[in-house]
Amino acid sequence: MRKVAFHTLGCKVNHYETEAIWQLFQAENYEKVEFTDTADVYVINTCTVTNTGDKKSRQVIRRAIRKNPDAVICVTGCYAQTSPAEIMAIPGVDIVVGTQDRHKMLPYIEEFQREREPINGVGNIMKTRVYEELDVPAFTDRTRASLKIQEGCNNFCTFCIIPWARGLLRSRKPEDVLFQANQLVEAGYKEIVLTGIHTGGYGEDMKDYSLAKLLEELEQVEGLKRIRISSIEGSQITDEVIRVINNSSKIVRHLHVPMQSGSDTVLKRMRRKYTMEFFKERVDRLKEALPGLAVTSDVIVGFPGETEQEFQETYDSIRDIGFSELHVFPYSKRTGTPAARMEEQVEDEVKNERVHKLIELSNQQAKEYASLYEGEVLEMIPEEADKEDSSLLIGYTDNYMKVKVKLDEAFIGEIVKVKITKSGYPFNEGEFVKVAGEAEKLALT
Repeated sequence: MRKVAFHTLGCKVNHYETEAIWQLFQAENYEKVEFTDTADVYVINTCTVTNTGDKKSRQVIRRAIRKNPDAVICVTGCYAQTSPAEIMAIPGVDIVVGTQDRHKMLPYIEEFQREREPINGVGNIMKTRVYEELDVPAFTDRTRASLKIQEGCNNFCTFCIIPWARGLLRSRKPEDVLFQANQLVEAGYKEIVLTGIHTGGYGEDMKDYSLAKLLEELEQVEGLKRIRISSIEGSQITDEVIRVINNSSKIVRHLHVPMQSGSDTVLKRMRRKYTMEFFKERVDRLKEALPGLAVTSDVIVGFPGETEQEFQETYDSIRDIGFSELHVFPYSKRTGTPAARMEEQVEDEVKNERVHKLIELSNQQAKEYASLYEGEVLEMIPEEADKEDSSLLIGYTDNYMKVKVKLDEAFIGEIVKVKITKSGYPFNEGEFVKVAGEAEKLALT
């Protein structure tokens, strides 16, 4: 039996797509092995969001070539899309496929085995207008399933290379999304995470259809307990979306709304499509619709030209809004983006100092948010055993608090009710109260 090994770099979308590529190999009777094992084919799904992403991707490619020089080395993903020539120049790389035409990978492997000539299968992503349907009926990870609903982005923020790696926004057909949602529920998943490159932009390229409509239809999927939206831009939180969230019994109390900066002047240089006044108003409206809502966000610190005053504006905005967790990144130049060519790049020392200030603020906000739930009973889905103490299971509550609870491994993937006995960050401690819903019957029999 032929063996294939995968290595995925980067975001949730890449992980989803690796699962989809694995389905294609499985259909051709391949066996999946660890990336550290000897395989006949190695598939490296690359990331290009930063220059470091490129570098890491190259390191992983070389590792596979060293492991088995006779194997077929396939490189796909964002770095493959933006820099195919750079990857083809690495001795030992056989096939390069970008962020489109993944289904051609297996025919390319056969062609390569016949001809022994490297294949560059990367096309012009900017000309692609159709969503590439990649089905994933089940995941290797058995607790949370990602459901990819769109591809690409039309925003062209000045720091970001992703539109060049993923192309323009294209939405997946609603019927395909719903078909896969039902498939995932049948496979036993209780929670679905809607994901994409610009998830909240779903439906913007469609006539008379929107993210709000899709959420309403997903609400009707029988057996689905939780819907999580992986990320939504402030500008896409429409009144319709807020209404649907307000009426929903399945959308969880957690939203990731990328802010990037809390200063209007920096947002303008970033080419973000909102002001802080607008952003804050939307988040406040969401918190009204979903009391107890956890809002997480991304912030870039030290964007070119960021002054002390602009940084202070960001700090104050974060303090006013009150997030439950922040992902803080120092700005790093991405070759090929307008921001990399901007004057007034901020010194690393200043950037690091600002990053630390925001991380401190974020930790404080995360602890404050968690403390609201001490003594409360919340629903969580245990995902894995704790590495240090296997009698504890770790998972997320609906409002995205990470909890450790003493529980048997049989409950992984089930929805259970836990009482938060000690709040904290990054972990809360909880005790098992009871099983939620259908699983209660299980526990009683």
